[in-house]
Amino acid sequence: MGIVHHSNTVRYMEIARVAWLEEHDQPYTAYIESGHHFATTRVEVDYLRPVRFDDVVDVTVWLDWVRHASLQMAYELCVDGLPIASGSTEHAAVDTDGRAVRMPRERRDAMRRLAVRRGP
Repeated sequence: MGIVHHSNTVRYMEIARVAWLEEHDQPYTAYIESGHHFATTRVEVDYLRPVRFDDVVDVTVWLDWVRHASLQMAYELCVDGLPIASGSTEHAAVDTDGRAVRMPRERRDAMRRLAVRRGP
């Protein structure tokens, strides 16, 4: 069919999220080294048009909101300036055993300064 499978949209969002963290906050590896992870708890995608195999997908990502132990990222995906999808992901801060934990205050405060909204 020449169309990229819809599940790849979530991969594009994940790659953009990790790059955003590195550019605006800190590398994801720094969270791992401190014993923290962000487990994905929700993914929402609105598909607007298909992506072809040779398309270059541009992803705009931003931090929408931050709580004590969770956050939401939002995304707009475009090809040649035309929207192909939009979406959001929610993440829970967890420790290395997968238990929900509060983000350290300094990390949470730093991220809140980057957020479009402070909370849902």
